[in-house]
Amino acid sequence: MAHTPLPLIHQDTQLLAVHKPAGLLVHRSALDAHAGDDLVTRLRRQTGAAVWPVHRLDKGCSGVLLLARDASTAQQLGAMFAAASQGEQRPIDKRYLAVVRGWPAETGETTQPLARDPEQPSAGQPLLPACTRWRVLQRLLLPIASDGRHADTRLALVEVQPLTGRRHQIRRHFKSLAHPLIGDATHGKGPLNRAVAAHVGHGRLWLHALQLELPHPVSGMPLRLRAEPEAAWQDWARWAA
Repeated sequence: MAHTPLPLIHQDTQLLAVHKPAGLLVHRSALDAHAGDDLVTRLRRQTGAAVWPVHRLDKGCSGVLLLARDASTAQQLGAMFAAASQGEQRPIDKRYLAVVRGWPAETGETTQPLARDPEQPSAGQPLLPACTRWRVLQRLLLPIASDGRHADTRLALVEVQPLTGRRHQIRRHFKSLAHPLIGDATHGKGPLNRAVAAHVGHGRLWLHALQLELPHPVSGMPLRLRAEPEAAWQDWARWAA
């Protein structure tokens, strides 16, 4: 099956950065064994060369994804991302957009520890340090009654900065704050997700990797990689509170 070429954000002899569409796996995984499509396979066909993903984006998440063009660069970047995931020295800065339930504080930070594996019950697992910051960009009010107690539904568009890199960190942290991401089938609220999707006409995980900043692994020069959100994100302004 032919696919539209993936939009390239950056390319040089060591790196490729692409705008990953929502709903596409980064690479094939036992967690989604029936998926017949993935970004790495597409990109190898598109470029005619091997590529190595050096960090993860959830299947439902769109936005900036960085890949290496050789094994040595992949190893070097992998070490950088691993250190950043642990909250060590942070040469890597990530910014996301998300739509969440309710109206969180204008700015905030949570340091709720997270279990290592989000696919398993948390009880009995080691808890790992995790830190997420956010700021509200826009408060939203949808004229739908997703909860019988209220005639309207409050949502918020937020910019999120994860300072560590645990699996599903943003999704799990906002769940712990009682502000789950809209469209999150694992950590969110099913009835709310369905009601919002029906109203806005888009059913997806509302999480977008907006920007990634890091030093180039070879030259050391700063890289600022940015993927502007798809047009559907602009529609949220229609429901500004």
